Amino acid sequence: MTFPERELWYHFLRSYPVRFQRQKPIGAYIVDFYCAKARLVIELDGEYHGMEQQMADDAARTEWLESQGLRVLRFQNRDVVRNLQGVASEIDRVVKERCEKPGTTPQSAVADSSPDKGSSSGET
Repeated sequence: MTFPERELWYHFLRSYPVRFQRQKPIGAYIVDFYCAKARLVIELDGEYHGMEQQMADDAARTEWLESQGLRVLRFQNRDVVRNLQGVASEIDRVVKERCEKPGTTPQSAVADSSPDKGSSSGET
């Protein structure tokens, strides 16, 4: 895990009342953090995510994950390091919102389905 991932995990997600998983495979991808109860993916993006090709790859990845009924939250690494409390507050807000809505129960089929594009490396 990167430093920002460790910060978010050890200072917030690990002890959060709703379970999160790290480095969770979903289809052909491996997401940074996943909450099955809220059907929420959290991705932390480093500097290379601002490059044109990576932005296109991220958009395709997000589109596929959302097509599976998941919500994707993306944060820049620097935001986690500089404003962990703000990032944690946004995650908490979205988890609570999604857990209150009907239809946000986990679906085991998500982990077994694959995106149409078969050559994805799954790296973040």
